[in-house]
Amino acid sequence: MRRTNWAILAFAALGTSWIVGSASPAVADSYDYPWCIQGKQEGYPGYCGYQTYQQCQASASGRDAYCGINPRVAFSQQRITPRAIR
Repeated sequence: MRRTNWAILAFAALGTSWIVGSASPAVADSYDYPWCIQGKQEGYPGYCGYQTYQQCQASASGRDAYCGINPRVAFSQQRITPRAIR
């Protein structure tokens, strides 16, 4: 009886450590959206999760907020795509 309890406990610990070990941390979105909602509640640069100015304006509507360009997009280096070799 005692051996069975220890075996069950060992398998439970092994299963738990496997589940915890296989969990990966959340990955941040690698894409910087160009529009940020800014205001007193959001701060600066605010929440930058809008692809279009219209999306940002719709979210800012009815709140004490406005839309501004994402500083990470505005001041980042432009990515130049390599030309295809002919």
